[in-house]
This record gives sequence, structure tokens and C-alpha cells, in this order.
Amino acid sequence: MKNTDFSEPSRQRNLVGSHWGFYEHDSKSGDLKPFREDPDPAMFGTELTQDRLSPSRILRPAIRRSYLEHGRGTDHGRRGAEPFVEVSWDEALDLVASEISRVRQTYGNGAIFSGSYGWSSAGRFHHAQSQLKRFFNMAGGSVRSVQTYSYAAGEVILPHVIGNLNGLVSGHTPWGQIAGHSEFIVMFGGTPLRNAQVNAGGITRHTARSALLACRDSGARLLNISPVRDDTEAELSAEWQPLRPGTDTALLLALAHTLIAEDLHDQDFLASYTEGFETFRAYLMGEQDGIVKNAVWASTITDVDAAVISDLARMMARKKTFIMMSWSLQRADYGEQPYWAAIALASLLGGIGLPGQGFGFGYASVGSIGQPASPINWPSLPQGKNPITDYIPVARIADMLLNPGTEYDHDGTRRTYPDIKLVYWAGGNPFHHHQDLNRLVEAWQKPDTIIAHEHWWNAHARHADIVFPASTFMERNDVIASGRDSFIGWSSSLAAPPEGIVTDHEILRRIAGRLGVEAEFTEGLSEDQWLERLYGQACVNAATRGINMPDIETFQNTGIVEVAAQSPERALLADFRADPRAHPLRTPSGRIELGSQTIASFAYDDCRGHPAWFEPKEWLGSPVAQQFPLHLLSCQPHDKLHSQWDHAKPSRRTKASGRQPVRIHPKDAAIRTLADGDTVTITSPRGACLASVSITDAVMEGVVQLATGAWFDPSEPSVAGSLELNGNPNVLTADHGTSRLAQGPSPNSCLVEIARFDGIAPPVRAYRPADLVPDPRKTTRKNEVR
Repeated sequence: MKNTDFSEPSRQRNLVGSHWGFYEHDSKSGDLKPFREDPDPAMFGTELTQDRLSPSRILRPAIRRSYLEHGRGTDHGRRGAEPFVEVSWDEALDLVASEISRVRQTYGNGAIFSGSYGWSSAGRFHHAQSQLKRFFNMAGGSVRSVQTYSYAAGEVILPHVIGNLNGLVSGHTPWGQIAGHSEFIVMFGGTPLRNAQVNAGGITRHTARSALLACRDSGARLLNISPVRDDTEAELSAEWQPLRPGTDTALLLALAHTLIAEDLHDQDFLASYTEGFETFRAYLMGEQDGIVKNAVWASTITDVDAAVISDLARMMARKKTFIMMSWSLQRADYGEQPYWAAIALASLLGGIGLPGQGFGFGYASVGSIGQPASPINWPSLPQGKNPITDYIPVARIADMLLNPGTEYDHDGTRRTYPDIKLVYWAGGNPFHHHQDLNRLVEAWQKPDTIIAHEHWWNAHARHADIVFPASTFMERNDVIASGRDSFIGWSSSLAAPPEGIVTDHEILRRIAGRLGVEAEFTEGLSEDQWLERLYGQACVNAATRGINMPDIETFQNTGIVEVAAQSPERALLADFRADPRAHPLRTPSGRIELGSQTIASFAYDDCRGHPAWFEPKEWLGSPVAQQFPLHLLSCQPHDKLHSQWDHAKPSRRTKASGRQPVRIHPKDAAIRTLADGDTVTITSPRGACLASVSITDAVMEGVVQLATGAWFDPSEPSVAGSLELNGNPNVLTADHGTSRLAQGPSPNSCLVEIARFDGIAPPVRAYRPADLVPDPRKTTRKNEVR
């Protein structure tokens, strides 16, 4: 088929699609090579096949020993500290179906929590979260989570301020409207390209690096405001302005104050496009609390000189300025505030909706932000309707399990934590992305039953009662597409899974059959037929836009179909800027809300009706810093996606002495007489872990950086809060909401101390298989016979 709506390669090829890109593979050798049309591929993906069959691979269904012997609960054993017994598929499936039925009949579906996270697969069909939600929706429903760990606070605050999530999730000002237009790009939290290696739903071309270089080459001045210098790449030649972690809001407020005090703000824009400016102005001028939020005030908080703050405000007013802010900033105490304050500052500058000006969140936080959106609405697995309306904010899992029946606030509502008896988790690793893992371990002891799908014997699997082995993305065909990108791809299996291992869908299909809902779950379609249906829906969606797609055979042979954009690039809020009456925002006023009467009506003491500074619970200016004088930042890793494939060679290669490296400034290392490669204990008010020292002046004094992703490895799993051996920062971070508004995670508000570990450090055991023991029931039966 030949037309101008899509492009296709000239010859057949086999591709594997992942969240970090496409790879070409030889079906015989199984070797992976980067997608040849990707200018900046994530190279760590090419080596993962070497560890697909590592010793930590789960090969058979397994049940925690005391659960198998004595039944549900933890009266006879502790999750995370017990060995497992391998059983047949039929026994495990029968047990799970029976337990789901028991909970439904005894407590109702509101006692089931279907836990998952969307990064499990880039595929549109083999997406564990979608499969699990569909399964339970067909079986009476379940309690679910809302929001994401990536940008939960932003998800809640932005609809109140600009009416939707554009500029956070999608709909950003494209790079083509920034490069060559913007004169000054101010990056709060930088634009770390390690994050831009990945993208939910996959990515064909990693363009963040070339886009940023185009901004540099077009003459834009780039400024990285961050505690970490290499949050921007050295090749960008960006200036670096260090500031104390967690104080960006104070800096933003002082910049706004300077613009107003020196009459540099755009009064016409404020009058025409915003609501609540006078409320915000009164707060800045100290009319509410007697504290003027000027540059001198902010300098004592941020450790940035007052003159530098004032000069920065003047520069932003003189030049066409674009404000970029990373997702990481809102993963901290009161994380709603820097986003709201950034929008307020952009409003004062008056360039919102114009090329090269305005604001955007998450540039380089994932790979495709800033790329033109697809003209086609890509299909996804239909999940049906959940009969259970109850939910929790995504980062409140431990609170829910520990405090059933307790009330809490969320976005203007008063909610109650459900009493969960059964947790079913497929996709994602809660012992990676949740905070205060020692607390999570205790919470994980509460439900009657925990069921997990996993590839590897990581902490997620080790803390379950019943574990099903699932195939990896390399071992199944799928349709790949991203809502932020203009491609749809065919991912072909490069190898069969180990004998007996099946997909998440097949596991759930078998359980659905035992529960009597298989027909509803599968709609009578095989996995291959589902893939054909999803691609067929893509073709239908394309046809409604006048775009012709190739037939499925051509699609599968060519691997990737890229669809040309149909509309010109436009800046975020360009239509609103052009005509605010014809294109009002979905806010109560129809305008940008610098003051929100809605939020003010909630009467929260930790989120007012306007952007405001709240002193974090843990920061370098708090009393806690007397005992824990270093601020820990837990960034995303550069050698993997979250904790996925942490056991594999690319991740192992970055560890020193087998442990995650912690980066520390030379002066802070000298104070503690630390040298590169030393094994150290990092301690916070919540726990302690081991790590390996990496000394660098890329982090400012008083700040340390420990990437997430190391598999949780407590030294004594049977003892609460024992020393973690592998450098997992989430044994250190606090587990509380950003505020009563969003209840998002706040890991970047965390203080620690570091000391050399004396003696011989215990070995890391996270990558070994779980202890597998004989079936205790067989021993019992033999004894009974005797």
C-alpha cells in the first residue's frame, strides 16, 4: 500500500519494542541492535537478552511455605522472610480462584485491591495494569489507585490552575516552538537525559538531546537551577545555579515579587487571562502574614544570593523566557507549590501561549515530551467499567493497609481507607517505587492474601503468598504505541519463554475460567486475535482523520508505521491566548487561576488558595538537619528503567563492590574521611542502607544523590527495619502525602547522614533465587502414614 500518510521501511525486519525504545533482532541469534533510525538510542537495552534466563528467573508457580501449610494470613510466618514451595499451575490457579471467591463472598469486591503500575510493558495488549483492571472489572470490581508516582501532585494541582493536564502529561509546547524562538530557557530541576531514555508506550527516536542542542545552537541562554550540575548535559553549556533542595518555590515567589515591585510584570496579560492576581500579590507583599517574599527573604531559604535572584528576574523580563520544570520537583513536601508558582511567574512575564515563552513540566523527564502529538488516537485494551468506585491516591498504599477505616483528605473530599483482605499485583514493583520500605513491609503483613505476577525473585515476589511466573516483553508479540508519539509498532518475540511460563493475560484467563467470567474477559478472542483487533481499531481511528494505514501483514513485516502530523505546531495555550472567550480554560473562571477560590474553600492548612511557601518537614533549614545534615535526592537511574532488570549486566556494571553508588561532594566526603569506593551506611530517621561512595563536585555541598532501582535487600528479613544491603534509597525516604490536596509521594524531602561501614560488609543477596523447599504437606502425610 502506498500513500503519503505514513512512512514504512523498505524491507522486512524484526523489532522488539520497549519503554526505552525499539531494537532490531535476529530471530536466530537473539542479539539486539539499536533501531537504526534512532539518533540517540538507549544502549543498555541491547544487553538485556544475556540475563533473560538468569538464576533469579521465576520458573514455576510458588507459594509461601506457611501459607501453603496453614492457610491465609501471617500467623505462622512473615512475608518476605519465608521460603517458597513450587507447585503445579493447576494447584496455584485453583487456590487463587478459591481465595478471590472467598473474599468476594465474605467481604465483597471492595476488599480487593488490584495493584499494578503502568511501566510493566510498552505493549497495548500485554500491559499488565490494563489486563488486571479488565480481569477484576469483569469479576465484580476492585479498589484501585489513582494518579502516578511520577507526577501525582501535578496531576491534582494543574486542573485547578489551567483546567487540564496539558503541559504535564501531553500537549506541551513542542521543541519546534522553543528552539529558535526562546531567548532564555530556565530549567528548574534541569533536563537530565538519563530520564529521556524512556517513554511510556515506547519511543522510536530519542530526540531530547538534539532538541536541546538546537535550543543552544539557536542562541538561547540555558540556565540549570538545581542542586545537581549534571542535571543538564555538559554539551549544552548551560549555566548552573545551585540552590537548596526543596526551596524552588521560595525562589519562584521572590522572582515574582521582583517583577511586581519593579513594575516588570505584564499587567495586560494578568487582567485578560488570569484570575486571583490580587490575592497572590497581597501574599507576596506580606499583606497577609507580614512577611515580604522578596529576594532577600528567599536568599536565606535558597542559599542563592539576593542580587542573583533580582538579576534573574530582570533577565527573564527582558528576554523571551521559557520555564521548564522537571517532574522531580513536585515529588517533595508541598510539591503542588512549585508548579503553581511556576505558572504564576510565567503569567507575570506574559508570554504564555506564544512561541518560545510560557511554561512546561517534564521536558526530558521522559523521552517524547515536546514532540508533536499523534493525529491518531491509538487504541488500548478496553478495561470495562469498575463496579467498585472506591480508590486511593497511588502513594497511600501503606496508609490504606495499616489504617483501614481511617478518614483522610484528597482534593476537596473526605475519604475513608478500605479494609483490604486481598492484594493482587501484576506489573510494577512496589518495593521499588514506594517510600519508607520498612513501613511498607509492615503494612504488607496485614492482608489475608497477596498474589503477584513476576519475572524475577525480587522483593515484590518474595513478599507475596502466591507467585505466578510471567513472560517478559522479549517473549511475546505486541502492538506498541505511545500517546505522546506518532508511531505504532509491531514488537515480535525474539525467544520463547521458559517451558510452562505464559503471559499475564493467559494467567488471568485461566483464573477467569475458574470464576466463570472467561467469556467476558477474553470476548472469545485469542491473544493473536486481540492484537489484530487493536491494530484494526488503530486503522479505523486513522480513517476518521483521512489517514490510510497498511494492512496488518504489511504492518507486521515493516515493524513500524509513522504517521505524519496533520496540524501545525502550536505553543501550549496558544488558542486560549488568541481568544480567551472562544477558548476558555476548564477552570471555574475560564482563566489561569493564580488564586483559586475552590482550593481556598477546602481550608487546608498545607495548601492555600494561591501559590505559597511552606517549610518542608525535612530540608537543610530544619532542626532535623542537626542530626541528619545531608539532603538526599533519589533520582531515576541511567542504566535501567526504575528497578526493571536491575540484576542484568548494564545495571551491575554501574555498581561498586556490588552496591549502588551514592554521589557526595568532596568537602562532605572529606569531613567524613571517605574515599571513592568506600562502603558506607546511609541513615535517615526511617532506616539505613549500604552504598558505595562516588565523590563528585557535580552535587552541591550538603547534598547527596542515590539513584533508585536497586532491588530491596534487607539483611534480616524477619526483623523489622534491618539494614538494607543494596543501596535502595526508599528505605530512607518518608511516606507521607505532599499535602492534603494531592496526597502525592514526597521522597525528595529526605535528610540523611553517611558514615563509613567498618568491618566486612554483608554480601548483596537480592539477585539470588528465593529459597525453595520441599512441599511440607508431603512430609506431614508421610509421617501420618508411619
